[in-house]
Amino acid sequence: MNVDDLIGRPAAWLDAGGGSDPVVSSRIRLARNLHNAAFPGWAGEEECEKIWQSLRPTLQAAPTLSGSYAVGMEELDELDRQILFERHLISHEHAGRGRGSGLVGTPDERVAVMVNEEDHLRLQVIRPGLDIREAWEVMNRLDDEIGGRVRYAFSPRLGYLTACPSNVGTGLRASVMVHVPGLVLMNEINPVIKGVTKIGLAVRGLWGEGTEAVGNMFQVSNQITLGEKEGEIVHGLEQIVLEIVEHEKNARARLRDRKEPVLRDHVGRSLGILQNAHILASKEALDLVSGLRLGLEMGILKCKDRRPLDELLVVTQPAHLQKREGRKLKPRNRDVARAQQVRQVLAESGLKLA
Repeated sequence: MNVDDLIGRPAAWLDAGGGSDPVVSSRIRLARNLHNAAFPGWAGEEECEKIWQSLRPTLQAAPTLSGSYAVGMEELDELDRQILFERHLISHEHAGRGRGSGLVGTPDERVAVMVNEEDHLRLQVIRPGLDIREAWEVMNRLDDEIGGRVRYAFSPRLGYLTACPSNVGTGLRASVMVHVPGLVLMNEINPVIKGVTKIGLAVRGLWGEGTEAVGNMFQVSNQITLGEKEGEIVHGLEQIVLEIVEHEKNARARLRDRKEPVLRDHVGRSLGILQNAHILASKEALDLVSGLRLGLEMGILKCKDRRPLDELLVVTQPAHLQKREGRKLKPRNRDVARAQQVRQVLAESGLKLA
């Protein structure tokens, strides 16, 4: 696999065509382990390598992974691994793995399997927008295809066995990424997060566990994997996300009715800074791009093509910037390159006040 081929197209979770829905993407992950094999954290490099080499052709033979690529982590340099992380194809932990770990994925980036991360298998299906049920259907099919070829570590009492006790049971992590600037600007996001947390869901940042919320992006996911059926987990998450979407739409309506100067100032400042900045840190860029998304979705801004603006969420990340420049960059040089790229994208998109 050539990582250069990936960065030449939009990330799968952004390929929604630029609608006005606060939901950015939906993702299903399953943790699975092999029967009578040590978890990756306990197995040595040689054992992990044997597992990777045995699973590699097995995974590529699964119909859902038809035409997939397979790459060992030791085959990738640090920059390429970081790009895979920025595109939500691997975890931060997996990016630090070497020989004995790998990735199998479809070219469209919608289905991927991490081998020997925390568990032997971390299956992932990702879809743009609120499409969590379709993602689960694809995942369920993939799980059956792989489960028919290998024997999973399974307990009749506990369910699927995983390296982390919090994943025991279904091994399922369903998550939906939402863009909720209305709730943030109306100072209503904290009560929503607290309410969601009280009913057993987790709220994380753009890049998942252990990351802060930037660009007014939040990932909402289930925490309970034991004692519930997979379909119930997916359905429950979907219903909560629909409620969050309604709260966000109401917040945007009230923002326009009661605080229109605040709204227009927020959007206008985002546009002005991004059009003229010559130094942009990663977090600042994402926060300001959020303002552009809000302006477009509320009709305050207009442009010829929104897609390149949405792609700024990914292409302004450190590894993508350095890949584009063809060399490693110091943090300050990345900030300069990021500002230049954003100015160019905005100019080409024809973005302006409506």
